[in-house]
Amino acid sequence: MLGLIYVILPVFLVVGFGYLAVRRRLFPDSAVDGLMLFSQGFAIPALLFRAISDLDLSTLTANLFLSYYGGATVAFLFAMLGARFLFRRPWEDSIAIGFGGLFANGLLLGVPVTQQAFGPEATLPNFAIISVNSLYCYALGITLMEIARASSTGSSLADLPGKVLGAMFRNNMIIGIVLGLAVNLTGLPMPAPLTEALDLMARAALPAALFGLGGVLYHYRPEGDLRIIAWLLIASLFLHPATTWLIGTTRHIPNDGFRSSMVMAAMAPGVNAYIFANMYGVARRVVASAVLIGTVLSLFTSSVWIHLLP
Repeated sequence: MLGLIYVILPVFLVVGFGYLAVRRRLFPDSAVDGLMLFSQGFAIPALLFRAISDLDLSTLTANLFLSYYGGATVAFLFAMLGARFLFRRPWEDSIAIGFGGLFANGLLLGVPVTQQAFGPEATLPNFAIISVNSLYCYALGITLMEIARASSTGSSLADLPGKVLGAMFRNNMIIGIVLGLAVNLTGLPMPAPLTEALDLMARAALPAALFGLGGVLYHYRPEGDLRIIAWLLIASLFLHPATTWLIGTTRHIPNDGFRSSMVMAAMAPGVNAYIFANMYGVARRVVASAVLIGTVLSLFTSSVWIHLLP
């Protein structure tokens, strides 16, 4: 177990370096904003485009998606319904809290942890999962949030499809995924200079994003109701991977896909969970605190889940 922690520790150390650099004023907030804009707006979309355009589509199996997203959906419902009926939060808050259980940090943490623990070739099923992650999570979260808001204000739901699609396709990462799938399906040849340029950006994506993530996390103070934060982290760090394990073993998923889905499911809530809460102005302190605390805890909890893998 200790050896496994040492294997994946470099990923979390890069996050820690970013955290300390901002805390010690060695890296200004404006630089963090620029780094995250580059990584999330350009480098990560380039990484996703290249990964999806070359992805073996045979890895897109129903059982792989069922195991990961079955676990994510159970964690979402657990966190959302607990926030609503156990902690008496409004529906809008509860949906944002549930989104924290739904959207694990699979890209910024799950991919490098898988790569660090099992090698670069082991990440193909990770990218298969990522290919629909934003589409599924944002479609579910935005749809429920808009329904909740329409119910509270008495407004019409006629504009709901446009709002959902508009919010999703303003996301550069989704655009990168869709374009990558288009190239993959059509077999469109890519000029060598363009692919090399995209590969250069893609290689910078994860290190830059991890360092920037540390800087972003510095500004997330553990505030709010600690009980509901703990409830969300139980959903994210335990229920999601446990359900993914159960479905994956009963559906007899091949070991490489099972391993990737478990690593992805074991990650803390992603920054996108806070972005979603901030977009609607609800439950921001709870979700931000869960992202920060969960990222620290996931070093140890993910090591346990990886240790248990066959």
